[in-house]
Amino acid sequence: MTYSVGQVAGFAGVTVRTLHHYDEIGLLSPSARNRAGHRRYDDADLDRLQRILFYRELGFPLDQVAALLDDPEADPQEHLRRQHQLLTARIEKLQKMAAAVETAMEARRMGINLTPEEKFEVFGDHDPDQYADEVQRRWGDTEAYKESQRRAAGYTKEDWKRLTAELDAIHGRMAELLAQGVPAGSEAAMDVAEEHRTFICRRHYECSHELHSCLGEMYVADERFAAMYDGIRPGLAVYMRDAVLANAARHS
Repeated sequence: MTYSVGQVAGFAGVTVRTLHHYDEIGLLSPSARNRAGHRRYDDADLDRLQRILFYRELGFPLDQVAALLDDPEADPQEHLRRQHQLLTARIEKLQKMAAAVETAMEARRMGINLTPEEKFEVFGDHDPDQYADEVQRRWGDTEAYKESQRRAAGYTKEDWKRLTAELDAIHGRMAELLAQGVPAGSEAAMDVAEEHRTFICRRHYECSHELHSCLGEMYVADERFAAMYDGIRPGLAVYMRDAVLANAARHS
């Protein structure tokens, strides 16, 4: 079976003009043409297009894509291995970015008081002021927000580093339980959820089990929190929420 240029464009989510360009530069020439001279693509052409679009997504220029695909020493298995390596590196980078975004959100909600240089040292290239307006709008009138602002005003750069490391360790323990297949309603998972709640109480503001449950729901409902937790380990956002709710029920 062969496919028209319009069908292939629809399959791949690219424009017909893009496919014409790929043909013109020899990157992807269709295997056949019909009697009218129109391009017809077969399954092998679609496989090559998939590899082209993958490398383009990772930022490779077209000349490098052509060199990779036409390397006589590379077999299909080698392409898969290379793609897996590149994807793994991208995932690792995105996980770090997501964790930094959550730290930035938490820091701003707690009234972070650092110089620009210190912010960069603690949070990398993610701006902790990014969500300032949203945080003020959503929580500015709450006692928890005011208390977190009061506490944060006295925190130094080293304090923030310790807080970040402590929170990362809690998230890591919860992720490990998930990886081991331990139920979210287990004693072990509820204990880590309680540790998370008491961390908030000790470091930021008084967090009741009811308020903690609301936070747990937000970790799933807010796509930014969900992405951060799932970046640590897929499924962690829901697992964290369920453990928090189970812990709250245990203490009710």
